[in-house]
Amino acid sequence: MTLMDEYRQKCVSADKAVKVIQSGDWIEFAWGASHSSLLADAIARRKEELTDVNIRGGVILKPLPFIEQDPEGRHFTWNSMHMSGYERKLARQNMAYYLSIKYSEVPRYIRENCRTDVAAIQVAPMDQHGYFNFGVTISHYEAAVERARNVIVEVNEDMPRVHGGYGHGVHISEVDYIVEAGHCGMPLLPSAPPSDIDKKIAEYVITEIEDGACIQLGIGGMPNALGKMIAESDLRDLGVHTEMLVDGFVEMSEAGIVTGKCKNLDRGRMAFSFAAGSQKLYDFMHENPSLAAYPVDYTNHPCIASKIDKLISINSAVEVDLAGQVCSESAGPYIISGSGGQLDFVEAAYNSKGGKSFVCLPSTYKDKDGRIHSRIKGMMTPGAVITDTRATVHYVVTEYGKANMKGMSSWQRAEALIGIAHPDFRDELIREAKELRIWRKKD
Repeated sequence: MTLMDEYRQKCVSADKAVKVIQSGDWIEFAWGASHSSLLADAIARRKEELTDVNIRGGVILKPLPFIEQDPEGRHFTWNSMHMSGYERKLARQNMAYYLSIKYSEVPRYIRENCRTDVAAIQVAPMDQHGYFNFGVTISHYEAAVERARNVIVEVNEDMPRVHGGYGHGVHISEVDYIVEAGHCGMPLLPSAPPSDIDKKIAEYVITEIEDGACIQLGIGGMPNALGKMIAESDLRDLGVHTEMLVDGFVEMSEAGIVTGKCKNLDRGRMAFSFAAGSQKLYDFMHENPSLAAYPVDYTNHPCIASKIDKLISINSAVEVDLAGQVCSESAGPYIISGSGGQLDFVEAAYNSKGGKSFVCLPSTYKDKDGRIHSRIKGMMTPGAVITDTRATVHYVVTEYGKANMKGMSSWQRAEALIGIAHPDFRDELIREAKELRIWRKKD
């Protein structure tokens, strides 16, 4: 049987493909811009036939009809490994639940700890060798395909085909059903222009980056804004090794700043695990030999990433306490994103020769009533999740400066963090530091 014979034999409607889903199953479904819309609608149409179906994914950019049509969760449960804004809204209505992860370990979780009955994922069209490319999401899909009882691929003619290191596709022999979606486009993740605060924070970070450094940017508006500002700098011969490929990297590449020629690993190539952004990003990715797509246990594993000299990690945070602990995933007890790969890269960058890790945040925020609060706190908001422990944090940066936490005593940490807090809150923070017995009395 030829590859096309096998293709035609396995090509079915979305409704027929999802018939393999049984009550009680766990489904690997979507991550970021990889979103199987036809399969999502077909799963929703089976609502009355199914109970206790758990569906897993994260960073969702499009609606989940099977969840929205089942608000009481009698048939389907959404388990998110990293909350997007859309998923946060679902979580506030008890329609989505966080699956705690260390992102670099997800492929291992799936192989050893997580049940996966069905993988229902979106792919690029099959090539002449019988491979479907995973496109914008490599992440943990290889592991999910290995574990699944049934594998369904939804073919999107608009999915970019990416060059890989490994684990960036699946052969037709491993696929049970193929659903053709035609030209259905890609979900867009707009990036806001950098604010004045973003620009000020970027100024402090950029002075710490040397020619030949290798850049990692985390999820969020601030890291992406910093990437765009790096593109406008006079830095040279930068490399890229990141979990998420965003528009900022395209701008850096087009500016001629990214060459990757100084990288210890994947020399000359931009290594990443998933991508989301504008159509310009997806066009840049398609058949681009300067990219190297990998599973996340390669891109994020601290033991691998730390082998790259001058690794610069730039991530955002929600709040930091005077001990130097970082919360990047919750507002008090309420989950807003996830652990993701931040801790992976905080550790990797510090252990890289000449590497540095930056956790960036505005000094204040406004609540729903318009009141201003400090993001640097004496103690964490009750219920806040610690993303980076105090011992792992390197630099903390606000629009008022940067503080290197490494090797600092408790009083030094308090003093340094208060020094980059908003001036209106510094006296209050000093009082809290005294109550916590971490303020050194001076003459």
